[in-house]
Parts: sequence; structure tokens; C-alpha cells
Amino acid sequence: MRTIFHIDVNSAYLSWTSVENLKTGNGPDLREIPAIIGGDQKTRHGVVLAKSIPAKKFGIHTGEPVVNALKKCPNLVMAPPNHDLYHAYSRRMMDFLHSLTPDIEQVSIDECFLDFTGISHRYPSPYAAARYIKDEIHSRFGFTVNVGISSNKLLAKMASDFEKPDKIHTLFPDEIPQKMWPLPIGELFMAGKSSVKALNNLGIRTIGELAASDPKLITLNLKSHGTMLWNYANGIDNSPVCSTPAEAKGIGNSTTLSSDLTKECEAVPILHSLAESVASRLRKAHKKAGSICVEIKYYDFQSVSRQTQIDIPTNSTDLITQTSKRLFHELWNQQPVRLLGIRTTKLVDENEPVQLSLFDLNFSDTSANKTNANADFPKKPSPEKQKKLDAALDSIRKKYGKKAVTRASEME
Repeated sequence: MRTIFHIDVNSAYLSWTSVENLKTGNGPDLREIPAIIGGDQKTRHGVVLAKSIPAKKFGIHTGEPVVNALKKCPNLVMAPPNHDLYHAYSRRMMDFLHSLTPDIEQVSIDECFLDFTGISHRYPSPYAAARYIKDEIHSRFGFTVNVGISSNKLLAKMASDFEKPDKIHTLFPDEIPQKMWPLPIGELFMAGKSSVKALNNLGIRTIGELAASDPKLITLNLKSHGTMLWNYANGIDNSPVCSTPAEAKGIGNSTTLSSDLTKECEAVPILHSLAESVASRLRKAHKKAGSICVEIKYYDFQSVSRQTQIDIPTNSTDLITQTSKRLFHELWNQQPVRLLGIRTTKLVDENEPVQLSLFDLNFSDTSANKTNANADFPKKPSPEKQKKLDAALDSIRKKYGKKAVTRASEME
């Protein structure tokens, strides 16, 4: 049986700012007072990126306008974000964890999964190893983490979100009925506000009630996202810890939206634009991608991603677009989205030979495709025609600018 750790920095932005303040003597320990990261003290503009536990007691929430937070607590201490500092502390922690094992999947700047299975023989128990990691991070860097321990990533993530800060929690399958099922449905990972509302309308208010419900009913009401939530409520998650070697490279692009998107149709043109950018860069580098990943950052700054392998490596705008739209549909939890990104990895040389599947033969311009039997079906261009189309668009945009050609699907 696998043993997975989820390691999560407690109040990362506040902690890293506080450690630096204490080290340089340039400010207070923001963790000990009502304090936030984000916004501007003079203009009172911006949003709350992070809050201290004392600030939380005033009802201050991540993502709310700073002006509202100041009304709740006029003596609130504000600190501007320092992303260079955050990346520096994150890198130090990840370097330390990589010194223990290469089997680490970093999922955001302040959290990662660690597959403990391969190094379990070095420690008396998983709990002893987690305690060493937690205490060593605090000793070396001055900030604290929570560590969740389980047999899969989902349960380890749920465990690390139990009581904070500076804690270790387990959530193995036999502990689910006692530790997870009594929790409100909103505590389940990936259960956003709209999903919770839909489940409440079905009379489901706890994770245990969702776990005991008919999965067909849940899928009927919440589609593929409902299926995933039902699996999560039952502790089902078979995803591996995907460690990425340091030498691995990819090509991607992301954009922070001028306003949060709340409808799937609003994401489509953005994904299309990102796919065009990524595909163009792949072609310029003479590469094809064997893996495509969509990244979402929600209004509350929670980041999630989903990736898929491509049977035949590609740099086709159309295929990257269609794959990204599918991944977004599977990943999005109906919450407002602040940032969208597409990332490609497992790059190969574009001239590397590929094995076509039988399905690719249907795209060729043969007489069979001209029969009346296929008259009602739209024909996709062959891979070779798609390649020529992408090359022509690249050439036009290079000469006349990126906006020289616009796809009809992106026009209002």
C-alpha cells in the first residue's frame, strides 16, 4: 500500500513575510496580529490575498475587498505582496524535500505531495517521518507546515486541512467514517459553492451523505464533476504522485482575467487564444507535445490543474484547443475563475516519426468521404492539411501581426 504525504505551508504569504521581517527587523510577525497580505494601505484598494488567524476572528475572508476588511478591523496591519520572496522560500523548502526523495509533486507555491513509499525503510513510521519533516522545515526556515498522511493524494490533502497550524493528521481509509464523513459537504476537496448548493437541494449536507447516495443521481445533477465528488466522498483517488524531473521542459501560457469568469462559454475563447499561442511557440521551437495540462486559479487563489497524455504528440492548434476545453470541463468546479493557463510537456522533435491510428484515416480527403453516406458529417482536415493551415496562419501573423487573422468562433 502506498503512503502519501501532503505538505502545506501554514498561511504561506504571511509566514514568509513574517520570517523575513523578523530576520531583517523591518516589520512585525504578522501571524500574531490582525494582519493581511494584499492591497494598498493608503488607497484602501485591492483584495485580501492572505489573512492571519487573528484577522480571521474579525470575519475577514481571502478574496474580499481590502476596504471591507478595514471596516471589520480598522487597526488591521497590511503588507504588500512580495512574490520574489515567496518563490525564494518555496524553492528552499522544495529543495530540502527533494533531498529526501525525488518522488514529489508540487501543486502550488506552498504545497506538494510526497510519495513516502520508496523511503519508508529509513524511518520508524510514517508519523515519525512526517514529524521530522515538519520540525526540520521549522528549524531551517522559520515557518510551519501541516502534514497529512494517507494511502492516496485526496485523503492526504483532506487530512492536512484538519486542525492548523503546525499539525500532523492521518486519514486512512478505515478512518473515513469517523474523521471525514461527519464533515459538511463544503469541506470536501473540489466541492465549490455551486456544487454544495446543488447537493443541498438534493438533501445532501455532509460528506457521508454524499458517499451513501446513488452515484447515478449525483452524476445526473452535476455531470462529471458530480462523479468525481462522489468518488472523493468515498475516498477513491488513484492518481499517482507525478514528480517532474528538473531537466524536463515544457511550453505554456497563462492569463490573469480582467474580471472573474463564471460561465464555461466565457472560458472557450480564452482557451482558444492560449492554445494558439502555445501551439505557435511549439511550432517555432520545432517541437510537439505529448502531454497537455489546463491550470485554473479561482477567485480565492486556490490553484488546480488537470493533464492528459496525447497518443500522438502534437503542435496542432485545433487539437490543443479541443483537449484543453475537455480538461477545463472536467476540472472546473463552477467557482469564479481568475486565471487560466495551458501547459504542454513531454516535448519531442517535430520530425520524429509517429504511428497513426485507424481513426486518423477518416480525416483524409478520400472518395469515401465524398459519398452521400457521409454528407451530413462535417469533415475535419487531414493532419497534413491541418499542418499546412497552421503554418499559413503563423506566416500571416508573423508578417502582419497577431491580430491579422481572427477565427470566426472568437467574433461576437
